[in-house]
Amino acid sequence: MGSMPRHGQIRIGDGVREIVVPADAIGWQFARSGGPGGQHVNRTSSKAVLRFDAAGAACLPADVRARLLARERSRLTDAGELVISCQVHRDQGRNVAECLERFAETIRKALTPPRRRKRTKPPRSAATNRLDTKRRRGDTKRMRRRPND
Repeated sequence: MGSMPRHGQIRIGDGVREIVVPADAIGWQFARSGGPGGQHVNRTSSKAVLRFDAAGAACLPADVRARLLARERSRLTDAGELVISCQVHRDQGRNVAECLERFAETIRKALTPPRRRKRTKPPRSAATNRLDTKRRRGDTKRMRRRPND
């Protein structure tokens, strides 16, 4: 789970492995959200933007970092910084919590290695059926020809 305890750490686990991300490895920016909200929307910076140096994170194992960088290319800056933003909610605290949850889910997905593809061979009956169909089609076309005199 992605949680932010008082110690200043985020513990992220997938049931097998657990990664501890220090809170100071995450940078925050806040901005004004777009969309409706009345007069209040122009006064509060409720949009939360989480920034995490994924390329240089010492808290991530090398395999997890490689999968994270490969999987989240669209969310990475040129410097290798992971950027997650949220402006769904109208208050900053809930947007921060949503960003942390998205961040934890992103790391959780990178924790599990992709499954290796198991090569399969078509069954012998499929090959036999295909050849039988071709033979029948050839016989049909042969029957349409004029007999040789």
